[in-house]
Amino acid sequence: MDRHHRRQQPSLVISRTPLRISFAGGGTDLAAYYERDHGAVLSTAIDKYIWVTVKRHSEIFDEPIRLNYSTTEQANTVDELRNDIARESLRFLEIEPPIYISTIGDLPASTGLGGSSSFAVGLLNALHAFRGERVSASQLADEACHIEIDVLGQPIGKQDQYAAAFGGLNLFSFRPGGTVTVEPQRVPDRVMSTIFDDVMLFWTGHQRDAGSVLTEQRANTERRLADLDAMREQSYELAVLLRRSDRSPADIGLLLDRGWQLKRGLASGVTNSRIDEWYRRARAVGALGGKVCGAGGGGFLMFLVEQQSQQAVRTALGDLKEVPVRQEVHGSQILLPHIV
Repeated sequence: MDRHHRRQQPSLVISRTPLRISFAGGGTDLAAYYERDHGAVLSTAIDKYIWVTVKRHSEIFDEPIRLNYSTTEQANTVDELRNDIARESLRFLEIEPPIYISTIGDLPASTGLGGSSSFAVGLLNALHAFRGERVSASQLADEACHIEIDVLGQPIGKQDQYAAAFGGLNLFSFRPGGTVTVEPQRVPDRVMSTIFDDVMLFWTGHQRDAGSVLTEQRANTERRLADLDAMREQSYELAVLLRRSDRSPADIGLLLDRGWQLKRGLASGVTNSRIDEWYRRARAVGALGGKVCGAGGGGFLMFLVEQQSQQAVRTALGDLKEVPVRQEVHGSQILLPHIV
């Protein structure tokens, strides 16, 4: 782990951590795949966030620990907390009560945008700051992976934690043994702005458990090696494409569509008849390509659509809610207190 810098311990900390969209390679960040060779994911952070507040809980309250998220927990000890990530983060950093933690997200949880890992990264960042420590993005990502994968045994990959910690557009490489290489993509802001002008994100209204999909995908790894290899190579292909001056939206859309056709075969829960119908509708009226974000089965649908076709796509997907998004260049940040 990277060395951290200890500073004066603040009384109140607020962190902001971005969610993410992966463009290519999702699924190759699972150990069942990358331990055979290596995985690669091209993803970007977006301007939707998980906010975490940490403060010393007043001793006037009866409970030593209060944790607010979609529910409220009041506990006497860390071991009593039902929220797995909060409990294990407090244990890992040896935070002693009394403590108050509150978190809120810009978008619902379990929707394919890496929210659980953003929460883990943001909470760890806030807790380190609460201890008067400043830590690197690499350490935050590594600690979040340790808690979610090693301690809690969740059947997930490593892309979400790194996307949340580093922010921006990155090519992540996942090596045997668990090492992760981060390659920030030097794509001009105007290019990324143009790309996001064409990104349309739609909420299906369905929150899903990624664990069951990823568990099946992990079991299918041996049979789907060729598809996973192709998905990994698409990450490199798209990284090169984004740097080319002669690229077109159709080129990017075609690559997204190819990736989706491969991804939908990784596990039975990746797609369903409703998702397939929404995808068909969007493509029929001009969407150049797209995918379900995250493991699949629900959550958000992302499409690449040129300006002249966007209203037609909105109309075709009139039963879904559109969520405008842009790129976020920063990873997890401490907003209060301001630490330099």
